[in-house]
Amino acid sequence: MLSIFLGDMDGAIFHPPTYFDNQYEDEWITETLSVEMIKDVDKSDVIGPRLIDSPVLGPISTRELSGGVKTLILMAFDDTDKVFNASSCGNNCAKWILKIGEMKDLTINLRHIMNFGDEAFEAKILNTGEMVHNMMEFINIAGEYV
Repeated sequence: MLSIFLGDMDGAIFHPPTYFDNQYEDEWITETLSVEMIKDVDKSDVIGPRLIDSPVLGPISTRELSGGVKTLILMAFDDTDKVFNASSCGNNCAKWILKIGEMKDLTINLRHIMNFGDEAFEAKILNTGEMVHNMMEFINIAGEYV
């Protein structure tokens, strides 16, 4: 289940890309979920755990992935119970956050109103304890905190 804390959150990893650069494990990169997220968000292909083929930049290291992809990979594979600032992700990451939240219990910190799309979804807003099921419900609560 996806749980969201809106606004400043003590203890949340404010800049996940920096945390990623110092903590990721090679095997995370070649997991099917990571390969799919990297292809979708960064439009790049995973060649190996330390080599990505970017259509814009050419061959790049894992550390040169976008901040959004790095944050998604942390959400999916970091098992330290850290809470990551999902505002380092663009709206193109929202569907992946929802997918990860369906796969496991995931708590994120959001400091802006992310567009989760027109489809129904389920998330718990930790600030209020309320469940939201669509963007309108999310906006009505999030607008008070971010």
